[in-house]
Amino acid sequence: MHNEQRTAANSLEWLSRIYGNDTAIQWNPKFMQVFERFSGFSSASAHVDQHASILITYGDSIRDDHGEKPLKTLLHFLQHYVGSAISTVHILPCYPASSDDGFSVVDPFQVDSELGTWEDIHHLAQTYNLMLDFVANHLSRSHVWIEECLKGNPEFSDFIIFMDGSEDLHTVFRPRLHPLLTSIQTDSGNKLVWTTFSADQIDLNYQNPKVLLHMIEVLLTYVQHHASIVRLDAIAYIWKELGTSCIHHPKTHLIIQYFRWILDAMASGTLIITETNVPHKDNISYFGNGFNEASLVYNFPLPPLVLHTFLTQNASTLSQWIKTLALPSTQVAFFNFLSSHDGIGLVPVRGILESEEIESLAKHVIAQGGFISKRTNRNGSSSPYELNINYFSAFHGISENETQDTHRDRCIAATAIMICMQGICGVYIHSLLGSENWTDAPDLSMHPRTINREKLDYQKLCTELEDTQSKRSGIFFRYVTLLSIRKHERALQTTVAQHVLDAGNTGVLALLRGPGDDDAYILCLINVTARTLMLPQKNLEQQIHEIIQDDRPSLWSNLLVPNKEPPSSFPEPILSPYQVILLKRQA
Repeated sequence: MHNEQRTAANSLEWLSRIYGNDTAIQWNPKFMQVFERFSGFSSASAHVDQHASILITYGDSIRDDHGEKPLKTLLHFLQHYVGSAISTVHILPCYPASSDDGFSVVDPFQVDSELGTWEDIHHLAQTYNLMLDFVANHLSRSHVWIEECLKGNPEFSDFIIFMDGSEDLHTVFRPRLHPLLTSIQTDSGNKLVWTTFSADQIDLNYQNPKVLLHMIEVLLTYVQHHASIVRLDAIAYIWKELGTSCIHHPKTHLIIQYFRWILDAMASGTLIITETNVPHKDNISYFGNGFNEASLVYNFPLPPLVLHTFLTQNASTLSQWIKTLALPSTQVAFFNFLSSHDGIGLVPVRGILESEEIESLAKHVIAQGGFISKRTNRNGSSSPYELNINYFSAFHGISENETQDTHRDRCIAATAIMICMQGICGVYIHSLLGSENWTDAPDLSMHPRTINREKLDYQKLCTELEDTQSKRSGIFFRYVTLLSIRKHERALQTTVAQHVLDAGNTGVLALLRGPGDDDAYILCLINVTARTLMLPQKNLEQQIHEIIQDDRPSLWSNLLVPNKEPPSSFPEPILSPYQVILLKRQA
């Protein structure tokens, strides 16, 4: 009884911060009823270090034409080819949906029958940690709550945000070009509703406590179905208040902190990741104080910065930016990724890259068959928002006389940057499999993001991977090797310290990770150029010595040499074009 009273008091305190005392007192008993209904969770993985790498995939990214449900096919593929190289699987929205490849959710409590069942999700969770999407900002126009609200059902009154069209909305941040308000014909006439992302995605009204109550039921449903990590999609937009930008509102942070408290109380160890494709300063604000908000945030500047690094064959900007990365506690981490189901966001690198450098990225992507998505600015103009291209396709056309081997080496070098950095690495399935632009994607000109959302035939994929001469095979097995090293080397674990070294050449990124709990260090050297480079050995040794502060002779082994030779003194660092060297210092 004492624990229940304490939980009720804490919940009341959070609701009071969000809605005020009177509303909190009225609604808190209903929230407590939901908590009671979902009580009895077992704890998930208790720390960010439990998640070495996360595979990002749609439930049907791989399909079997023989009638097997895609979620079963995915598990078969992972067990046969990937094994323990990854720790966690992120299934992008696998619920019934009406558009946007699953992000217009019709029923957040069910698995789309075309993909499989909750039982299939549970089978995945028996082998891997599981990350599920919580689409928090909006629901499909076809969702029953939305339909009932539009019909005027008092049970769902004010579930969505109605406007009369006379409001001043010029301060509202717009991530898209389409109008903020959508006109919908209802039985009681035409109504304007708030739609941040598309006319089929109706924003929820979190100023109504009943909306928060129902969405917490959704959140806890995913944890009930064994989610170790819950991804809060488009979370930055959930609280709207006229006269503000309606993004990063203080009430938004309070709601995420309430989610954090709920999960800590009911499913200790479950992690929250916030999807906030915004400037870096705003993005890292979702860490809160390091304990009370997101466990993970997407490291959004990384994809465009890495592409810029290889286009310019200069690691200086990337190196300087990595030096600025800092975490408020060891309980949180960056989610490092290069590619995902979305495009390459440009907003996060404004202020890091010059306008001319961003424009060069855009021109290169168009030259490689990609697209540029734009957003509306407050003054009514538009600006590039996202590069839509398969990430590996974006690495074509960088050097003259390019061969398949050159392209493959360059892609693996880019991948090594992500894998060696402090944080959890996010692996998009099409990067793992060496996919390129899906030029045959349906309605590609209308939906440019689908260029990186290809559906692969399982049998054909297996044939390509078994062919040691194929491009897919050449990418896949080297990628898996890097992931395996990342998982098993303690110096590369998520929260282990990271030092950016002066490589003595702007064409090389040099990272020193460690010490791990085995007292080992790993030096990561990555050549971002098409040239063979020799680095000043003594300079590197001196920097390492100053960090390690150990006078004992150092013995180093190369983790990427297939037949490992006995550890030896620090080798002379000569890197061939796009070469990756991982040197481990024995304790």
